[in-house]
Amino acid sequence: MSTGMQLERSEVKMSGYYNNWSVSDMDKYVKVPLSDEDARSLKSGDYVYLTGTIYTARDAAHKRMQEALDRGEALPIGMKNNVIYYMGPSPAREGRPIGSAGPTTASRMDKYAPGLLDLGLKGMIGKGKRSPAVADAIVRNGAVYFAAIGGAGALLSKCILSSEVIAYGDLGPEAVRKLEVKDFPVVVVIDSQGNNLYETAARAYAKEG
Repeated sequence: MSTGMQLERSEVKMSGYYNNWSVSDMDKYVKVPLSDEDARSLKSGDYVYLTGTIYTARDAAHKRMQEALDRGEALPIGMKNNVIYYMGPSPAREGRPIGSAGPTTASRMDKYAPGLLDLGLKGMIGKGKRSPAVADAIVRNGAVYFAAIGGAGALLSKCILSSEVIAYGDLGPEAVRKLEVKDFPVVVVIDSQGNNLYETAARAYAKEG
């Protein structure tokens, strides 16, 4: 497997196990927004390359979206079949649409994610584990949690063709952005059936040890 598609050692401490995978057997190329059928076809451990439109939102943006929902207001983006990337980019270099674009820790959004999944959100991209409540909501809604490459924001930014702030611009890097991506690399961590890569990989690694 390529170094770029390796989950962070600090997250699961079993990079050797991932290196034993045959990437060519599991590569999938998927369009986003994510159809119900595609979401349900993805399995924990699949290497996936996303092409199309995704949105960014981190802690502050999620808080504002929840506040909007609490007031009965519309969200700045529709959730139906969309994918949210937990990311706040660095400033773009000249000639580039975005700066470094690595994932943030997904657990920061755990208290907001179940509600958004129930509204139709189909995929989330981040790093690290999710709470049982999020995992349950993923299964309930036939959704997917992907991990992106921690520590490789510059590499990931090369897969982003365009970036447009569409809401909460005053939040700076934490504004909601619309991204057009091509072959954006992720790994399926939790699939629509509730299979969790961190758990299955940990068991396999323990066996090998």
